[in-house]
Amino acid sequence: MKTLHLTRLACLTTFGVALAGVAHSQDANYYYLGASVGQSNSLISPDDTNNSLFGLGNGAAVQSQNQADTAYKIFGGYQFNRNFSLEGGYYNLGKFTYNAAAPAPRLGSVSGKYEVEGLNLDVIGTVPLSDRFSAFGRIGAAYSYTHDTFNGSGTLTPGSSQPSKYDTNLKLGLGLQYEFNSSMQLRGEVEHYRINDAFDNRGDVNVYSLSLVFPIGRKAATPPVVMTPAVYVAPVAEPQPAPVAEPVVVLVPVAPAPPAPKVVRLSADSMFGFDKAVLGPNSKEVLDNFAKSTEGVSFDSISVEGNTDRIGTAAYNDKLSTARAQAVKNYLATTPQLQSATINASGRGENNPVTKPEDCVGTKPTKALIACLQPDRRVDVQMTGARQ
Repeated sequence: MKTLHLTRLACLTTFGVALAGVAHSQDANYYYLGASVGQSNSLISPDDTNNSLFGLGNGAAVQSQNQADTAYKIFGGYQFNRNFSLEGGYYNLGKFTYNAAAPAPRLGSVSGKYEVEGLNLDVIGTVPLSDRFSAFGRIGAAYSYTHDTFNGSGTLTPGSSQPSKYDTNLKLGLGLQYEFNSSMQLRGEVEHYRINDAFDNRGDVNVYSLSLVFPIGRKAATPPVVMTPAVYVAPVAEPQPAPVAEPVVVLVPVAPAPPAPKVVRLSADSMFGFDKAVLGPNSKEVLDNFAKSTEGVSFDSISVEGNTDRIGTAAYNDKLSTARAQAVKNYLATTPQLQSATINASGRGENNPVTKPEDCVGTKPTKALIACLQPDRRVDVQMTGARQ
């Protein structure tokens, strides 16, 4: 197997690192490595190859062919956010063979084999289907090296027995991904390569494969941190003195001022998945316990407020904070204790941070800055009420 041009690999690597440097998201980004194996099926026409070798009307007819083989690839990439990644790697689509013969009076036979390998650079878009399943599609460029070997006799003796060709063509793919945990994922996909058979005859090779993907330095979700809510209880008025024969002055206590809202602060990093507004199983258990603690309380108001850190655009942060607040509201409204309560939800985006600018310095989304801004990513539940 010939060694591919190292300069091409260097260009792909430099391009990927350059794009990775400008990315940011609401949650941590990460690099990943992976490998896949599967079956390839070639749709390249042996008749086109015969005509390129011997010219039209050579009389050769294909006797047998093997258009399927084992394919594999190794790859690495950078996950910018939940929906977008850039991936590059090396692939080998396998070897494909055929045999052809020409009848009398042009007696002769030829056998051929060609192998395809190369480098690719793909853009991958991902759509989450659940907490663990995702669908994805890819589009990219495949820089392929096709090298052929031909052996012939009689009138089918080829002029060139080992032609080869470098060529760049389109590459497409579709698949499904399952996330076992933060350190391993499984992919099943079909990929479509457009290649050159070394005679400028272009054809297609389809690959059906399974891949294992290993994220690097990705953090697992942490357990939710919840503050136990304090419930306001109205004071009991003291009994008035019994009337006496003589007129007396009775002091009536002034009603207390309305209580300040009590706040329960929920960590968004632990309540929700990566770049999502869908409550996880642990989060639902926390909200169930909170609802049970309010039994017997008549609420004047309940408001749910979503907040994000300052990383990302203001429009994106407003949308994400509102969606997370709405998710908490919708779940609390289904609990027996709060299903009749009036609950309002709103998103403040990055406009109500807990941290101060001097606490977390910088604008580039490094791991240190993301960790420092963790208190800003939260959902606040504010409430006032009295126990019956």
